[in-house]
Amino acid sequence: MYCILDIETTGGQFNEEGITEIAIYKFDGHEVVDQFISLVNPEIPIQPFVVKLTGINNAMLRSAPKFFEVAKRIIEITSDCIIVAHNASFDYRILRTEFKRLGYDFQAKTLCTVELSKKLIPDQPSYSLGKLVRALGIPMSDRHRASGDAIATTKLFKMLLEKDVEKQILNDYIKQEIQKGIAPKLLDIVEHLPSKTGIYYIHNEKGDLIYIGKSRNIKKRINQHFTGTSTKSKKIQREVYSVTPEETGSELIALLKESEEIKINKPVYNRAQRKSIFEWALYTEKDSSGYLNLRLQKVDGRKKEITSFTTLQEGKNALFRITEKYHLCQKLTGLYQTNADCFQYKIKECDGACIGKITPEEYNARVQKFITENSFENKNIVILDRGRNINERSVVLIENGIYKGYAFYDLNYQVTNIDVLKNILIPMQHNRDAKTIIQGQIRKSKSLKVISF
Repeated sequence: MYCILDIETTGGQFNEEGITEIAIYKFDGHEVVDQFISLVNPEIPIQPFVVKLTGINNAMLRSAPKFFEVAKRIIEITSDCIIVAHNASFDYRILRTEFKRLGYDFQAKTLCTVELSKKLIPDQPSYSLGKLVRALGIPMSDRHRASGDAIATTKLFKMLLEKDVEKQILNDYIKQEIQKGIAPKLLDIVEHLPSKTGIYYIHNEKGDLIYIGKSRNIKKRINQHFTGTSTKSKKIQREVYSVTPEETGSELIALLKESEEIKINKPVYNRAQRKSIFEWALYTEKDSSGYLNLRLQKVDGRKKEITSFTTLQEGKNALFRITEKYHLCQKLTGLYQTNADCFQYKIKECDGACIGKITPEEYNARVQKFITENSFENKNIVILDRGRNINERSVVLIENGIYKGYAFYDLNYQVTNIDVLKNILIPMQHNRDAKTIIQGQIRKSKSLKVISF
């Protein structure tokens, strides 16, 4: 659990400042689960420049609680949490100083969103909170007030968790949780998981990431791991200490994240997916009569594939749908083996390319239409899908035929303004697996919207 913190002070000499306002949002990595916001009477005057900056003046604070009156609530809400703040060293120092005046040694682990942003969102012109969230398209109100700054920091931190594909923040958090004590039982773990689409991360008792998975129902999938009898399931059952879900809403993004993060983190029980899992591919070849034939074959790196599939059966199923949608011939797509006309011609569902009833040019145009609609080459497109809640959408960016990454957005200008979109984008590797996943979801999913730009 994290506590996103922002503090406004009186200004003044180092270690002599007093708190004028404090806001704390308790954040579980997905949503805010508790909050505490209060003006605080610092019992010393506020510097004039601070009054001008924050709008908080001495008169506003006369009836506000003094720090000792809110100290207990601050300890309660931050207990066992990592403190997160923008320039965390400042807020943490101020908080410790106030507690020290009460004779209490306040200690917590901290994370600084300035330092995280420099690592995960490099090359920004400024890392001040206001300019950074503006560049990322994060809406902000009540700038220089504790609540406004803290909620903006919460949104920024949520984005940073997404951008951390190496899962360093998550791994550090899990290791801290492990230090606290007894491992939870399997039933306890399952109970708190969402029945939603997303990714899940399984850690062992050392804090090591041992498995990454994707599911349209995370709770159901973890329950299958915990009740399965396969060798892998039994190993996971013996070793699991913690399962962390990450909702995506979009199955496309869940598939892309799973593929990318397995390759980066190399969890011990994901061996099968560290390399490409798509072993069958679709190719074209021209026959002696000039017709373009589609051929489903084992992957051959020397040939240019249209798209690829995990299994032969998945490829055949897709090829049947492609043949029907683009009015192709089952003989020329390799689905019906014959030396004469195909079965579909006999039932009047094929117009006779198999026996030369239509010209190669007419038939090949339909094959080419399929290839064009299923290829990214030199295309600039965004793929829109559902997000993690009703107010949010997700976007995948393809630029010049290259998969660039994905993002979640609340406001239209975040996705229509390409510079803002690139700032909020979680960068991803363009590789054969990512390309195939996107092609497959465009073919199968009815919720995706593809827009050229």
